[in-house]
Amino acid sequence: MEALGMEDENNQMRETYGEMVDVEDKRALVCDDSTTEGEKSNLSSASFNVINSIIGSGIIGLPYSMKQAGFPLGILLLFLVAYVTDYSIILLIKGGNLSGTTTYQSLVNKAFGITGYLILSFLQFVYPFIAMVSYNIISGDTLTKVLQRIPGVGPGSILAERHFVILLTTVLLTLPLSLYRNIANLGKVSFSSLVLTIVILVIVIVKTATFGPHIPTTENAWTFAQPNAIQAIGVMVFAFVCHHNSFLIYGSLEQPTINNWSRITHVSVLFALIISMTFAVCGYVTFTGYTQGDLFENYCRNDDWVTAGRFLYAITIILTFPIECFVTREVIGNLFFGGTLSTIFHFFVTVCIVAAATGISLAYDCLGIVLELNGVVAATPLVFIIPTACYLKLSEESWYNWDSVQSCIILITGILVMIVGFVMAVMFPKECSHGKEMFYCMPSNSTIHNITFLVNETASQSPAFTTNIL
Repeated sequence: MEALGMEDENNQMRETYGEMVDVEDKRALVCDDSTTEGEKSNLSSASFNVINSIIGSGIIGLPYSMKQAGFPLGILLLFLVAYVTDYSIILLIKGGNLSGTTTYQSLVNKAFGITGYLILSFLQFVYPFIAMVSYNIISGDTLTKVLQRIPGVGPGSILAERHFVILLTTVLLTLPLSLYRNIANLGKVSFSSLVLTIVILVIVIVKTATFGPHIPTTENAWTFAQPNAIQAIGVMVFAFVCHHNSFLIYGSLEQPTINNWSRITHVSVLFALIISMTFAVCGYVTFTGYTQGDLFENYCRNDDWVTAGRFLYAITIILTFPIECFVTREVIGNLFFGGTLSTIFHFFVTVCIVAAATGISLAYDCLGIVLELNGVVAATPLVFIIPTACYLKLSEESWYNWDSVQSCIILITGILVMIVGFVMAVMFPKECSHGKEMFYCMPSNSTIHNITFLVNETASQSPAFTTNIL
């Protein structure tokens, strides 16, 4: 009788965990509020939502991944990551159909019980938390350069000090926004982020043509492979992870079938790959071996067009920060407070999360290593390992079935990338020239300095010239 009682208690506990809301799915769909009101979306609307889930702040580090992997191999790896993303998104929905579940967490709970649920919850906490750290680093990098364009604000000003800027934006903007319980209104930030990403991409393309030819190419810039290719995969996966919204978008379809979902996924990932590849190639071709984890670190401070791009990107980052904080807070609430936080605990947990992220970003300022670690530690399991493991666990197909074979290959690859990537990122960190003006921007480099100055001066005097240049 006692054994039966314990079994019933375990079953009840599993059901309780299975019914918990998938915290990542609480991130609002970008542009289609009707999906949250019970209305269904067509294939094109769903495709746009998937694209918005993929294209985000992680794109800024893709040129750096080309440097880490080696340019030719980096291109191949970006195609590989896009393929795995495409395959695993579809595999998630197949796993959900096999298990009768409708969220990422309930799928993992069904396949691996409470242990799987806790592992997934840990990853869903780590991924947005490290993203918050990276957002603070980016804010400190970009806003200090933007503020220095204000007359009277020089390199020695307190407004040019990244620690002060990070603390200022945290106290005045990100913390107050993060304290909101309901951030549904910030859902449209994702749409704004996509639009601004396209604007930034245009700036990067233009600068490749106008600025790139004047920057000397580094030695071995076109070598096929570099020793840090594994870490590069982590950066790419960080940029492509979008599985948190898959079930939500699938459930919003007028006809939620695997065939429709496959078509949506193929089109969306292909479009995201085109944007990501263009950004990665143009960014790396411009700066080759000088490419930084934050691409904006490579451009000169006196470039007005890049300054505008920095400012727009910083706004997007600051407004996205509360969404990530919301996810981390919900994970803690579900695990330790039964899913509901009182007003006092809501305030306390939020302040602790934001303070921890801010403290780390103040102590460490190299974006590249942060993107690498988040990619290999959190994003890789979410994309490579968990979807394939769930499918292999739930599927009754034979081991030589093509889906089973692919799932095994991706699962093993994901485990290797996570372990090797973490070890290499920690033991062999790459140096970055954070906050330093690149040598080609110095007045002593008269060619580039004069070109940038001339473009800025002429653009301010002649709108027609601006149009021609752009």
